[in-house]
Amino acid sequence: MSLTRDDVLAALRGIEDPAGGDIVASGVVRALNVDGQAVRFVMEIAPSMAEAYAPLRDEAERRLRALGADPVSVVLTGHAEKAPPPDLKPARAAEPKGPQAVPGIACILAIASGKGGVGKSTVSANLACAMAQRGLRVGLLDADVYGPSQPRMLGISGRPSSPDGKTILPLRNHGVTAMSIGLMTNDDQAVVWRGPMLMGALQQMMTQVQWGALDVLLVDLPPGTGDVQMTLSQKFRVDGAVIVSTPQDVALLDARKGIDMFQQLKVPILGMIENMSTHVCSSCGHEEHIFGHGGVAAEAAKLGVPLLAEIPLHLSIREAADGGAPIVVSKPDGPEAAAFHRAAEALMTRVPA
Repeated sequence: MSLTRDDVLAALRGIEDPAGGDIVASGVVRALNVDGQAVRFVMEIAPSMAEAYAPLRDEAERRLRALGADPVSVVLTGHAEKAPPPDLKPARAAEPKGPQAVPGIACILAIASGKGGVGKSTVSANLACAMAQRGLRVGLLDADVYGPSQPRMLGISGRPSSPDGKTILPLRNHGVTAMSIGLMTNDDQAVVWRGPMLMGALQQMMTQVQWGALDVLLVDLPPGTGDVQMTLSQKFRVDGAVIVSTPQDVALLDARKGIDMFQQLKVPILGMIENMSTHVCSSCGHEEHIFGHGGVAAEAAKLGVPLLAEIPLHLSIREAADGGAPIVVSKPDGPEAAAFHRAAEALMTRVPA
């Protein structure tokens, strides 16, 4: 029998909040998601209270499992507290802790864009499959929490299992090991999360997913320059970023902001990909640059990085993505797949042996 939201809230109301009342009444429990037997929520607290609330998290997991919930995912996260007044005494600055490697993953590549709608997820799926076809052990993390599309593009479905309630087992198709928040929500369910929840979810998917040994993990980032991009680059060792843009000036304006963000975060730009570069009429063969031409190539030359590929605007690419088998899988020898293969070959030179 499926659990109800009321069942879960009733169990959580029995846990006292150190600040007074119970953890539901005090507003600690956020983003509660009950789907069948699966229960997930965030405990939003002040960072300094993490140690005090850790036993409460464990107690919440114990109570929910006693109800029959499986899997149970409880993430502690919160807003930073107001900083204390500066200490004017001379003091030796603490050495900042740098980004950390993820055990078992040799290389992490971010696939990014400044603007939405430029086909970044389509590029990510095709690059992942193309690299897998060349013998690499490839993972793909769909970090676009608000608009996850990789489950559809890779043809994967079903909820990832968790043998111990903490480790998440990813799914696999076309030779690619994949994880997406879209696998944990219904297709029409919105993810209504604030920044701390996004950061907690990203860190959980990076460190608690059983990725195994990977030569490369591609991270399909959301558009923009927000919390997800910053958390990924500051918490984990990202070996490089690929910027995807269409040729039009509006898209390039936002792409430049994404490039500047990675430069500030000291993540090298490995190259750029121009998507929707040209359109060839299937009836008459006339070629037309609908969104302009040459803008991404000029930007790449300005940065001194390679233009990895010019991807055409073609119906078969869209149909392949919607059908769950990217074009490099469904038509690997076709002209539309060739550009993705060239980009994958160029990026493989950056993957540690």
